Amino acid sequence: MLVGYARVSHSEQNFNLQIDALKKAGCEKIFQDAVSGIKTEKKALNDALEFLRPSDTLVVWRLDRLGRSLAQLIEFINLLKSRDIAFRSLTEVIDTNSPTGQFFFHITAAFAELERNLIHERIMAGIAAARSRGHKGGRPKALDKKTFQMALRLYQDNKLSVIDICKKLGIARRTFYRYLNNK
Repeated sequence: MLVGYARVSHSEQNFNLQIDALKKAGCEKIFQDAVSGIKTEKKALNDALEFLRPSDTLVVWRLDRLGRSLAQLIEFINLLKSRDIAFRSLTEVIDTNSPTGQFFFHITAAFAELERNLIHERIMAGIAAARSRGHKGGRPKALDKKTFQMALRLYQDNKLSVIDICKKLGIARRTFYRYLNNK
């Protein structure tokens, strides 16, 4: 029996592309997770593992739907193999039913991990370059110094309530208190 597994990282994303591909491949049952690949707990994947029987095949649209590291993927495939369950990845055209398929799984997984590491390296280099040019990055400050000083003076004068001060300056109460506590 072909059993499909689909995963999206965020609940706003949809499964349509993956589900269509899995159905076209002949999957009779499909399990779905809306959880980041970083998370180790994937309920639908665990349910799929419970459902799978020896000689079944777990099918995914792409290899990265299962895990983010080569070690994770190899461990998972070895678990399937120990239970006499095959694995197929549609996009990479991997089928672990054959020695060639197992070989291509390892090569493809290694390249996928290399690609993720290179992307991470480029991002970190970009951040370092931006910092060296004086960019701090991150979220912009909610309050500039001048606005906070004005709010602080009004607060210390005890003539207006915090709610009125925040309305007057167009800031949130929580923001004012956060700046006040970090003063």
